[in-house]
Amino acid sequence: MTHSALVIGGGIAGIQTALDIADAGFHVYLVEKEPSVGGRMSQLDKTFPTLDCSACILTPKMVDVSRHPNIDLLTYSEVAHVRGNAGDPATGSGQGFHVTVKKKPRYVDITKCTGCGSCAEACRFKGKVVDTFNAEMGKRSAIYVPFPQAVPLKYTVDPTQCIYLTRGVCGKTFLCKDACKAGAIDFTQKEEFVDLDVSAVVVATGFDPFNAKLKPELGYGIYPNVINSLQFERLSSASGPTSGKIILNGKEPKEVAFIQCVGSRDETTGNLYCSRVCCMITAKHAHLVRDKIHDSKVTVFYADIRAFGKGFEEFYDRVREEGVNYRRGYVSEIYKRGEKLVIRSEDTLIGKPIETTADLVVLSTGLVPRPETNPVAKLMGLTNSADGFLAEAHPKMRPVDTVIEGVYLAGCVQGPKDIPDTVAHAKAAASAAIVRLRRNEQCAVVSDQFALSTVH
Repeated sequence: MTHSALVIGGGIAGIQTALDIADAGFHVYLVEKEPSVGGRMSQLDKTFPTLDCSACILTPKMVDVSRHPNIDLLTYSEVAHVRGNAGDPATGSGQGFHVTVKKKPRYVDITKCTGCGSCAEACRFKGKVVDTFNAEMGKRSAIYVPFPQAVPLKYTVDPTQCIYLTRGVCGKTFLCKDACKAGAIDFTQKEEFVDLDVSAVVVATGFDPFNAKLKPELGYGIYPNVINSLQFERLSSASGPTSGKIILNGKEPKEVAFIQCVGSRDETTGNLYCSRVCCMITAKHAHLVRDKIHDSKVTVFYADIRAFGKGFEEFYDRVREEGVNYRRGYVSEIYKRGEKLVIRSEDTLIGKPIETTADLVVLSTGLVPRPETNPVAKLMGLTNSADGFLAEAHPKMRPVDTVIEGVYLAGCVQGPKDIPDTVAHAKAAASAAIVRLRRNEQCAVVSDQFALSTVH
């Protein structure tokens, strides 16, 4: 039996799981499909309720996971095949999981790349490619690093945007290749497949924000000044496209409205569950607006406020004391009147329909499973719960175990969580994996002792 573990997903859940298992003395393969680890947390500006810098918490862990002697970091890679099973080490049944990982070509030799950025500056598509890390609020080159604190800090060519890779021609010369003094650009790279043998697997593929275009009455994708909460994070972040200034279409909004429960607790979308984090995300965003635009008018439309965590209720009270107006009621429609957005809603506390104007509307979108969740589940033989997230073996007694022995869940792949709960869940998954790995280790020692006694 092998004494290694596989962690699928390099967000905060995957990073914490990998670090805990590695610190226990076991080898870990951490597979992340993006060019850098960090996940959704790397896109955040502040964390609630303490308003700590998200990057200040996350970046040291990202660096630790890249430097740990017991961790093999496989970024820009995906799990392609899984065979075998964990079995029972005590009886010798099962030889662990045989995993094939596909390493996608970066078209950059990471052993040579220094992260200087000269290739991105020279790219013919400089500033023309929609930046997905900035939630489509900015532009980047066809060769890029996702964000300045990326780990590894190595450039990657986007194969869907590079002129040479899509059309077979890039003018008379390769501008990026000519600009790279280290000679790191390599368009001959191909897919590579790596075979791994592990005894435990932790799935930590995270979440996506709900697609607000599925609620067309709210105007997302129709009006440019209707954005979602992740886009607001990038607007307010110092590393974002506006350097932390809340500016949209060249203007600073004076009237800002937040709409909660978009894609959560909603029968029309099929998402009947509460996403748990949206209320406090909105409170944080409302605070940031009032902090950065002192004369702004901020209104929050809510159904119920769920401030359940440590310090959450106090933060909610603080935001209201700062002048944020909370109105209870669902929004039925958003439309444009002149330069303003008009929000049609109800106020259930006074029992009347109301109309409110705004320069900027932020939709607090719920959390949904990522598209790759189901393919990974199929590879591992896992099941989904009613909400579409991956199902645990038992919600009370075995919250990180799955129906497959030796496979565990960490973070939002099991259901919506805030960062502290995600870290706690990841540490629990790591502990479960360590127990299995330690048992394998002990059984291997007993087996060796038995073999020696037989020989003698």
